[in-house]
Amino acid sequence: MSEKSYLIEDVDPMELLGVNNQNLKLLQSQFPKLKIVSRGQELTILGDEQEINHFEHKLDQMIDHIRKFGKLHANYFEELVKSDDLQNGNEPVAADNDVLVFGPNGKIVKARTPNQRKMREYVDGNDIVFAIGPAGTGKTYTAVALAVRALKNKEIKRIILARPAVEAGENLGFLPGDLKEKIDPYLRPLYDALEDMIPAEKLKYYMENRIIEIAPMAFMRGRTLDNAFVILDEAQNATDLQLKMFLTRMGPNAKFIITGDLTQIDLPRKSQSGLTKAIKILEHVAGIKIAYLSFEDVVRHRLVKDIIKAYDKLEKDHPHQD
Repeated sequence: MSEKSYLIEDVDPMELLGVNNQNLKLLQSQFPKLKIVSRGQELTILGDEQEINHFEHKLDQMIDHIRKFGKLHANYFEELVKSDDLQNGNEPVAADNDVLVFGPNGKIVKARTPNQRKMREYVDGNDIVFAIGPAGTGKTYTAVALAVRALKNKEIKRIILARPAVEAGENLGFLPGDLKEKIDPYLRPLYDALEDMIPAEKLKYYMENRIIEIAPMAFMRGRTLDNAFVILDEAQNATDLQLKMFLTRMGPNAKFIITGDLTQIDLPRKSQSGLTKAIKILEHVAGIKIAYLSFEDVVRHRLVKDIIKAYDKLEKDHPHQD
């Protein structure tokens, strides 16, 4: 049996251990073989050395989280307690590797599937990433979270979110209101994602000061997008010329994510999606990666997976049937 002392430094012991040591008791419940005595800023831990190291690793993660965010978010702590972060028997793995950003009220936004994690990995190592997959796979949500993470980490100075303003069965010209009121419904999914990740007052400040900009794709023409994280959503509805125009706006210090679903093209029949051509000619260009998501990445209602599979089956059985 080993004995170790653990000194809590740089953070408030009550924030770490909880009122009346409630956090410590909950964490300790995952290590029933350890004996832990708390005295002020010092913990004395008795038990198997590997278990002690595992326990200390979780405490280190909690302290790192408090240093980074000023408090121990309840959602993060619950996930950390429940997670088994021992890999290959003894190597600790950080439980918050998949966390992209913490939203209002401690909401955890994380990469939840292997292909969402691949998106994060590709963005970390490349300047242009295509994310291709069906509805509900988290393409847009993950892309926005990666952009917010980059802004919070001061890797870039602004976020630009764009969509082609293609009417899915509606005509913008006949809708009531000014241009903003006509365009906003098409950009609503981007607003929804941002509201999950940034407190309302801060988001309002960012929007008013153009630190975050949401605009139709056509508004990108003639600009150089630099020191920015730029997302083009629903790119399957961009023509070849539009997508080429968009990609060539890229400044020296910028990240681009282009998301799209090749099964939901709303362009007129005579117009070919530029996304199809782009991923074909750019897939082997250094610095560009393509992440493919599938029904296995769907994070919406369980029926969405079944719906996607049913439509895929129909397309395979009757490829030209409408």
